[in-house]
Amino acid sequence: MAKTLKAVALGGGHGLSATLRALRFISEDVTAIVTVADDGGSSGRLRSEFDILPPGDLRMALAALCEGTEWGRTWRDLLQYRFQSDGPLAGHAVGNLLIAALWQQRGNEVHALDLVGRLLGAGGRVLPMCVTPLVIEADVTHDGERRTVSGQVSVATVPGSLDNVRLSPPNPAPCREALQALDGADLIVLGPGSWYTSVLPHLLVPDLAAAIRESAATRVIVMNLAAQDSETAELSPADHLHVLLDHDPQLRCDVVIADPLAVQDPDRLVCAAHDLGGQVLFRQVRSADHPAIHDPLRLAAAIRDGYEGAIGDLPR
Repeated sequence: MAKTLKAVALGGGHGLSATLRALRFISEDVTAIVTVADDGGSSGRLRSEFDILPPGDLRMALAALCEGTEWGRTWRDLLQYRFQSDGPLAGHAVGNLLIAALWQQRGNEVHALDLVGRLLGAGGRVLPMCVTPLVIEADVTHDGERRTVSGQVSVATVPGSLDNVRLSPPNPAPCREALQALDGADLIVLGPGSWYTSVLPHLLVPDLAAAIRESAATRVIVMNLAAQDSETAELSPADHLHVLLDHDPQLRCDVVIADPLAVQDPDRLVCAAHDLGGQVLFRQVRSADHPAIHDPLRLAAAIRDGYEGAIGDLPR
């Protein structure tokens, strides 16, 4: 029997969800490794109250992997539902509360997420990148003044130029199952998403970054369709790649997927990809109806072609 492609996607939020929906078309063995530094909204409130991992990005990844049956879609929609009221439950997503309750009941983050995955009939596994909540810090320069900001929401929204992005604690222990997934992967996908707060953090965990570098998998970076407000408003697509390389000079990739309409200077992006040891695959991956969103089928085709071009036929 032919080998099944083992795909691992790293990121958080809507960007990771887009990648996972695409990977479902080309693999039956998908693992999501999710950032755990969110400190805003429902996740931030639960994190603060119960001293737990922020569940929101993990919930979104599980929802993206749900089975395409009425059962799967029903539970996906329930997990994503947010309470609307004037009381203390206002803004909380049902899935966040369910995950938090299972963590308290089971005492094991990974086992609890696996249970939610079974409930959804998820076509893959969702793992936190670390089993302790993290804090993102960065130095920002704005109007000639330099200061330090702390917290994912602050880093994502502060005006100015960001650099020296780091995590607290500085050398967190990665999730053991995440390392195992990377070790056995055929394909690793990084991006799209909020570059500093969802994509980059995986490279700031030393053991996780080493596992990405040392994996025998084909490494693919998926570029954003537009700059993120505040966080990367001044960065070109090539600058996005340089950010990753600045924070992990040993990082290498095989393929960079970019929508041509999102790249004003394609030659510069090609040079930046070469600095990472890779090549650019220019493909229309945006949705025809919603041009700011990746189309799952188009992105799946681009990832598949990038993989086949880098290593040969895709396992089926």
